[in-house]
Amino acid sequence: MELIKTTYLTFSGKKEVIEIPSRKSSQWIIFENDIPKYYVDIYDLSIESNSMMNSLVLCGKRSIHVVLAHLNKKNNTNLSVSSISKIGIYKKLTEEKIEIELKPLPEKWLDYSM
Repeated sequence: MELIKTTYLTFSGKKEVIEIPSRKSSQWIIFENDIPKYYVDIYDLSIESNSMMNSLVLCGKRSIHVVLAHLNKKNNTNLSVSSISKIGIYKKLTEEKIEIELKPLPEKWLDYSM
């Protein structure tokens, strides 16, 4: 999957962010221990784990952060999504395209989740 790695200069130093080009609000890169590992698109129902996340997020009316917090507790993992506030960004330093193979979330983590 082609992603964009951007380095920003913030008031607290340099920060690297990995983002999806032309990201939609239904798409996330899921980090495990601060390393990009998984890709979720809750509207791509052809993948079973995306369907399960669709149910947890949309049908359950929960945010992705709440769902990941529950999965972390249940499965003893450290999953997160990257977010960078535009407040505190001083300058964009670099931007490069990178290729990373991201998998769907494991279905066993999502079974009977909430």
